[in-house]
Amino acid sequence: MAVEQSRIDRTSAMGATTWPDGTGFRTWAPSARAVFVVIGAGLAAVQDPTWRPDQQERLAPLGDGSWGGFVAGVRDGEPYMFFIEGAGSVGWKRDPFARELTITPGFPDSFCVVRDPAFYPWHDQGWRTPQFSDLIIYQLHIGTWWAQDSSGNDVRAARGGTFLDAADKLGHLRGLGVTAVQLLPVQEFETAFSLGYNGVDYFSPEAEYIVPPSELQGHLVKINVMLASLGKPALTAAQLAPGINQLKCLVDLCHLHGIAVILDLVYNHAGGGFDDRSMWFYDRQVNGDLNHSLFFTDQGWAGGQIFAYWNQWVAQFLIDNARFFLGEYRIDGIRYDEVRVIENNGGREVCQHLTETVRATDPAAIQIAEYWNPDRPSAVLPPPGGLGFDAELGDGLRDALRGLLAQAAGGASAPLDFSAVASSLMPPAGFPDAWRAVQFVENQDLTYAGHAGAARVPMLADASDRRSWYARSRSRVVTSLLFAAPGIPSLFMGEEFLEDKNWSDDRRANGLIWWEGLDDPNPAMRDFLRCVTDLVQLRRTQPALRAAGIRVSRVQNYDRIIVLHRWVEWEGRDVVVIASLDEAPKRGYAIGLPSAGEWRELFNSDVYDNFPNRGAVGNGGAVQASSTPLDGFGASAALTLPANGVIVLARE
Repeated sequence: MAVEQSRIDRTSAMGATTWPDGTGFRTWAPSARAVFVVIGAGLAAVQDPTWRPDQQERLAPLGDGSWGGFVAGVRDGEPYMFFIEGAGSVGWKRDPFARELTITPGFPDSFCVVRDPAFYPWHDQGWRTPQFSDLIIYQLHIGTWWAQDSSGNDVRAARGGTFLDAADKLGHLRGLGVTAVQLLPVQEFETAFSLGYNGVDYFSPEAEYIVPPSELQGHLVKINVMLASLGKPALTAAQLAPGINQLKCLVDLCHLHGIAVILDLVYNHAGGGFDDRSMWFYDRQVNGDLNHSLFFTDQGWAGGQIFAYWNQWVAQFLIDNARFFLGEYRIDGIRYDEVRVIENNGGREVCQHLTETVRATDPAAIQIAEYWNPDRPSAVLPPPGGLGFDAELGDGLRDALRGLLAQAAGGASAPLDFSAVASSLMPPAGFPDAWRAVQFVENQDLTYAGHAGAARVPMLADASDRRSWYARSRSRVVTSLLFAAPGIPSLFMGEEFLEDKNWSDDRRANGLIWWEGLDDPNPAMRDFLRCVTDLVQLRRTQPALRAAGIRVSRVQNYDRIIVLHRWVEWEGRDVVVIASLDEAPKRGYAIGLPSAGEWRELFNSDVYDNFPNRGAVGNGGAVQASSTPLDGFGASAALTLPANGVIVLARE
């Protein structure tokens, strides 16, 4: 198809951009000798190594290292590829800005697909992203979290999960009460299965997560039933067929369920293997010096190559990618993978420009850094002194709670040291706000079957029997402390129902979370899910648990007790959390309280053992505090504490 070379210039968007009368194409290949765009039927020549494109398909050099052209009549859904002639080789390349890749032919032989970003009919008008301090995050992997057939049966052993499978399971997340879902990376990756951290096509959703049109009908029916229940108009098959629209549909439905969407974006490296049609040596320079690979340096990380942050085009590519997901997919936040690798390889200014641009694009979108350099506060401080992220992953409470579990697993006589937990409950030194630490005890790394030392919470709590009372009760204690701590709490898929084995992205391994356990005769998983659901609700309804005020009023290793006081500055609304890892109940155990009078017992973890546990050890729903000072407070009360249990009191 003939290229009109005069309608695209240096101000034109990168990639393929639909116009009313056709599509504009622009790509960056500064060392290329010639760049062509081949569309539709012309792609039949893709397997012929001797084939060369017609000169009518040639793009014009724009004088800044980019090439552009316009092709009349090209519409949404049309396949295309670039063909690049360079000093080192000649051949096909996928557009690094391609919005979608074909399912047939499949990756890595995929073609790029022209997509109109305005084609999806959004239903989420009126959606507002939660305040950062109100976030409760649920992290999941699309390929393994859930997959079902038309009858609702779990079919993950036969195929991987898709965006639409995840949409079918949103009722679980709404029932749990989380306010945000964080998807492990969903961009196209090279391998048959993956955690997602080896992406190579940064603007294209992973094809394995897309339902082909021939299998769409069952999903379409379920989604339209869901939309009807929410008072929203139905989707057509044509609207749901594009892969980009399936991811948009998931985001749309999350918003309709009151759930924000955070994407995990990987800007520290790409790949872990590159095929010849990828962005690797994109302008086809002589292959030998990896610094001539255009987008990358000769430095590696996690099996892939680190981006060339010094190059303004590369920096802009990454910034454009973040803005793309905010704008076209309406995501509510970004979790940035291994930011220290970016900073340590010349990308400090890129981080600053990235965070500033994202904040200008959507100030309501949270930016979370995984940042492990020693100067931890700098990630959440504004430029020029800091990198400008809103929050970062915390490791203090994570390590302290996992370490405490390991100690408690030694039994009733094992020595416990709560000091690390007590210190890590305080806001991290140098952080401007307490909520800026994302707190967790499980995530994709800590529980991954391929990682040394990986362990789920019940594995740490009782390795000999992960469903024992010891495993259940100790797991309830650390989960309660997670939700009582300052910061943004985060759960990993399966953690909410006491999944007791490590996970894997390889469905052939025994690493799929066990949904069937929620219907098992043993109620352990159902009971734990109810416990976590109530903890989520407690955090959402008690402002003190989301506020900055905290004091650890008692740490008693001998008694195996820790007590923390949470409050809202200048308002009070006090909450006191008492956690015991004593394997026997305590009766008449005196603790200090902020004021005399009645304190309601809002939560008792013992209730969730064989829920509803009518023999739960506790305080009958309330305690009376006298004006006897204790623990630095002006009042105190004698409590009954369950073995390996948590009590939460509030003055209302």
